Amino acid sequence: MNNNNKDNLVFKDYNPKQIMLLPPSLEELIEANHPVRVVNDVVDRISIEPLLKHYKPGGTSVYHPRMLLKVLIYGYLSNIFSSRKLETALKENIHFMWLAAMNKPDHNTIARFRSERLKDVLKAIFAQIVMLLVEEGLVNIKSIYTDGTKIEAQANKYSFVWGKAIKTSKQRIAQQLDELWDYTQKLTQQELAEEKPDFKQLDSEKVKETINKIDQALQGKQIAKKVKQKLNYAKKNWPDKLNEYEQKQVILGKRNSYSKTDHDATFMRMKEDHMLNGQLKPAYNWQISTSNQFLVNYTIHQNPTDTLTLKPHLQSYENLYQSYPESICADAGYGSEENYQYLEEKHIDNYVKYNYFHKEQTKKWQQDFFRTDNLHYNEDRDIVYCPMGQPMARIGNRKSKTSSGYQQIYAQYQAKNCHGCPLRGQCYKGKGNRIVEINHTLRKYKQKVRENLKSEKGLQHRKQRPADVEAVFAAIKHNKGFRRFMLRGIDKVEIEAGLLAIAHNLAKKAA
Repeated sequence: MNNNNKDNLVFKDYNPKQIMLLPPSLEELIEANHPVRVVNDVVDRISIEPLLKHYKPGGTSVYHPRMLLKVLIYGYLSNIFSSRKLETALKENIHFMWLAAMNKPDHNTIARFRSERLKDVLKAIFAQIVMLLVEEGLVNIKSIYTDGTKIEAQANKYSFVWGKAIKTSKQRIAQQLDELWDYTQKLTQQELAEEKPDFKQLDSEKVKETINKIDQALQGKQIAKKVKQKLNYAKKNWPDKLNEYEQKQVILGKRNSYSKTDHDATFMRMKEDHMLNGQLKPAYNWQISTSNQFLVNYTIHQNPTDTLTLKPHLQSYENLYQSYPESICADAGYGSEENYQYLEEKHIDNYVKYNYFHKEQTKKWQQDFFRTDNLHYNEDRDIVYCPMGQPMARIGNRKSKTSSGYQQIYAQYQAKNCHGCPLRGQCYKGKGNRIVEINHTLRKYKQKVRENLKSEKGLQHRKQRPADVEAVFAAIKHNKGFRRFMLRGIDKVEIEAGLLAIAHNLAKKAA
């Protein structure tokens, strides 16, 4: 009975070595609505004139840049980021084989094209693709949502160089040199009769010269063993160390850290910390602006603070589209006097939150009458009234500079007499009469932003922002699994960010 059942089994023909008279076309094997067709169609519609400027006439034939661009974009769309894996896909994957028209560039060609040919031109290509999406009604670049995330750099986690450590080391050398000078001065009055040098500003030549003077002055003298060891160490190491510190400070620029394996990467505190100890890692701050979950602008920054990225990010937007957006919505990380002033100058509707915007809406905040923000201010008389109704007269201004160099002015107001006030314990615990500081420029900006955010349009923007911009980061970091850049250096990292942005837009268009 079992044998009869086996005899009745029927299988489809299977012969891996069969020879086809008419082999199938790759065109027939790819679905009509497959994302690879969207990539092919869109890249065929844009101008690659900026890319062609990187090629020189003459010589042997080269792979077409339009083909290589398609391969890279579809690679990032398919979560294939490695040039070696792209080389393999061009030989094995029918979608890549069709897209490349059976061309098979090796991984070196792909890597060179990505790192060298796309430099300074990918943003123009990205802008063209965004404008195609605008024509199709998928994107509105006039109203944007902005946010940032930190992506780990392709660098060793423990290859850090700290600006504070360099400063401390230079101060230690200056202090020890000062001690050596004083020791020599006491031991030999005549040899070091000249005025003591200023060791605050040190360089290798100055250190060499000073050590030689000290060494000559101590020749033939009975000196302590520790002093002799320190002097020998100073002659051998300090000049070279100072040269090393100078080179490191040039790389640092205005940053406080960098990685030895990627000099452009800055150590930042990451949300995705596998050790769960708040460890700093070499990373880049990736800023994006979106519309309808499509990316319309992207920039890469070495500064971890979002506040300092808004101006250059909007300047990049203006370079792409020759105009600024009509409105922008962002979270409280971007709310600052400098940014509000910039948005006002560029006539951009401001829906950017500030610190404590949400706390201001709570009953606890509003009923705290001792808080400076809740004190009544009479603009006509330029007077602040304390919780007891006592007028606080203006006594002067305090100027302050932010890390970007922007100057802020705080008006200072002081109560006439806080002695014996029944609210003194709750209102002010310091000595003397209470002094409050108010930044009137920022106060006016906050008032305007508060009105915007509470308006009907503002409420719509606030609801839309998380679903619009944060969903894009979720798609890239979680769906694509892209949590670390493949390339090193800020220029190459920006190219990767651009390829990811284009790939995301075309994947969404295909969907």
